[in-house]
Amino acid sequence: MFVLDTFLPAIFVFVFGTAVGSFLNVVIYRLPAGLSLLHPPSHCPKCENRLKPYDNVPVLGWLWLKGRCRYCRTAISGRYPLVEFLTGVLFFSVFGKFGWTFETVGFWALVSWLTALALIDLDTMTLPNPLTASGVVLGWLFQSGLAYFESPNLSHILVRFIASFGATLLGIWLFDLINLLGTALLGQTAMGGGDAKLAAMLGAWFGWQGLLLSIFLACLLGALIGLSAIATKRLGRRQPMPFGPFLVLGAAITLFYGSGLIQGYLNLVFP
Repeated sequence: MFVLDTFLPAIFVFVFGTAVGSFLNVVIYRLPAGLSLLHPPSHCPKCENRLKPYDNVPVLGWLWLKGRCRYCRTAISGRYPLVEFLTGVLFFSVFGKFGWTFETVGFWALVSWLTALALIDLDTMTLPNPLTASGVVLGWLFQSGLAYFESPNLSHILVRFIASFGATLLGIWLFDLINLLGTALLGQTAMGGGDAKLAAMLGAWFGWQGLLLSIFLACLLGALIGLSAIATKRLGRRQPMPFGPFLVLGAAITLFYGSGLIQGYLNLVFP
């Protein structure tokens, strides 16, 4: 009974997550390049041979092929199975925290969007508008859906939607302000426009408290890693560094530990 009730659902969720991660690899590679996400089917970018279905099995397919194309033996980046595995872990973690609930389905979508955005930003220093804009809309729908399950009352749903919409605007305004101040101090553009849109997306999903916590954590992590990279000569003082991945890390911490962190801060400030 324990296996049926606990172990098997957890395995299903993890495997489902790795399958989503496999599609995220497609999004990460093709979306910045302006390519179709559906056509052509998965193929080797070197020899262009179409992959067999069993070669596309998340994580295991890469291991079976020993990290090389079946046909031309070109090396396949190890990041592909890592993204698949990471997405499986994230799906499992969300399921472990929220169980079979509406929140789980919503946050599965959120971690998928955030994973794609973080890696695209690392690769291209951009945060594609189709992902951030659709993420904002999904956040509004998610908050409205939560309100419906709490109380199927139109006024309650409308209040939750307005709060989500307001936090979206707050995210944009905060980053516009940070960009203005940073540009004035540094003499160069401090933030890209995509960072403000990602912050807007986090506001839509988390509300203003979760947004502020995500930004604080992102700034803290960004400062620590950025200063360490400069100190070790891995990054120049004026060399640009993508901030999206730090926002994503801040959002992930907020997702899993935000309630406790916010409550602990309130208890400290207002004992």
